[in-house]
Amino acid sequence: MKIVVAPDSFKESLSAVEVADAIARGIKEVLPQAEIDLCPMADGGEGTVEAMVSATGGEFRFVEVVGPLGERKREARFGLIDNGSTAVIEMAEAAGLPLIEPEQRNPLRTTTFGVGQIIMSALDAGARKMIIGIGGSATVDGGVGCAQALGIIFIDENGKVMPCGLAGGDLSKIAHIDITDRDPRIADCQIKVACDVTNPLIGPNGAAAVYGPQKGATPEMVKLLDEGLAHLSEIIKRDLGIDVVDIPGAGAAGGLGAGLIAFAGAKLDRGIDIVAEAVGLSNRINGADLVITGEGKFDSQSASGKAAIGVANAADVAGVPCICIAGISQPDAPFERFAAVYTLVGEDVSVEEAMKRPAEILTCRAREAIGSFLAHRRDG
Repeated sequence: MKIVVAPDSFKESLSAVEVADAIARGIKEVLPQAEIDLCPMADGGEGTVEAMVSATGGEFRFVEVVGPLGERKREARFGLIDNGSTAVIEMAEAAGLPLIEPEQRNPLRTTTFGVGQIIMSALDAGARKMIIGIGGSATVDGGVGCAQALGIIFIDENGKVMPCGLAGGDLSKIAHIDITDRDPRIADCQIKVACDVTNPLIGPNGAAAVYGPQKGATPEMVKLLDEGLAHLSEIIKRDLGIDVVDIPGAGAAGGLGAGLIAFAGAKLDRGIDIVAEAVGLSNRINGADLVITGEGKFDSQSASGKAAIGVANAADVAGVPCICIAGISQPDAPFERFAAVYTLVGEDVSVEEAMKRPAEILTCRAREAIGSFLAHRRDG
């Protein structure tokens, strides 16, 4: 029997790799001879690099980058898959909110310069395709810091080259964009950005208004940031001929979505779709007898581009039954999408207990799921 194990991470508990391993142990206890294909998944957020490297047998690379507040000597990790031709990057490795203490969070000062440094290192490693997850940012710089690391020059109203590490508070000072010295390899690189939000760049639903406060922005800062992003969009349209204002997802990661479109020719897409294609999920499911996926919380939001539903969609196309094992579920979850749903938390397990020993309970639930699946198969 062939079983594909393709779960997402259980946030703040287990990585996707650890979830897949725990499920596999439960399967083996019931079916020692089963052929198990471990394919940890992600939706472009935290854990994407680890999941995709593990799922494809890729490798990790490490690079020293500038952190979100301009500090140096921060080590960031990215992945190489497809024999090194594709890089997998998480922007949060260089400019993530958890990298800054709460009292120091200020999107007028934070920069994505380190993200551009990771991109450059990936190019140096030979990657000509990139997948960039942009969740969890501490920045609202419109991607200009990242652009500077790629060789793009920003000039102020006095005709002077602006210093590297531009942040959200510098956007209104930009008078001209010069892409002459942008690394030529960028033009030949296919960049896909995993983006599951549709916020525009500016306005009441834009990057500053919606996400600025959680990054430390006061109402006054939000106003300055929104004005800065609007100014930047005008300069981009005038100098580069690209209108990024109303592109769905342009406001993601403090406008990094817009910046990667304008400065690197990137395309935005749903994270789960990008990851599924990169790990060859559909091909791996074809011919399988069962697919098991999972996620920490199974609720109505699961249908909005989360990994478990993406796996269920692929299994449905292949005509293969799919089981979901979640940490906890809510009544409004799309249970109908799966042959069965199991949860760690139940009558016999409290939330506290599930958090203390998730891997052990996950293995137990996988064992129960396989036993029930085999019983139904015999009876059917």
